[in-house]
Amino acid sequence: MTSVRQVQVTFDCADPERVARFWCEVLGYERQGDTACVDPAGVGPRLYFQRVPEGKVVKNRVHLDVRVGTGLVGEERLAALEAECARLVALGAVRGQLLLADGENESCQNMQDVEGNEFCLD
Repeated sequence: MTSVRQVQVTFDCADPERVARFWCEVLGYERQGDTACVDPAGVGPRLYFQRVPEGKVVKNRVHLDVRVGTGLVGEERLAALEAECARLVALGAVRGQLLLADGENESCQNMQDVEGNEFCLD
């Protein structure tokens, strides 16, 4: 039986070049052509952005968590989330709801990329 060793995350979008530039900046990835991003360390998945004719209609069923607060709690975690949120807003992201720690989950910041795809700062 063959096992899968790599995955690629594919985004449907109207402007693949713009969305690719955004995500390369967010993750520190490198562009691979105009429509893909790759982890320079070769650890993370390749991101591919494909042009589709229809616009985004509903909330994503799958989203990326950008892990900026790993191991942090309380005010230290909130400060890390806020700093990264401000950086990403400057790149064109949209700030969503801040979900505060609830005893079971740590705080996270909901966001949208330049075409409205949801993701979380975690």
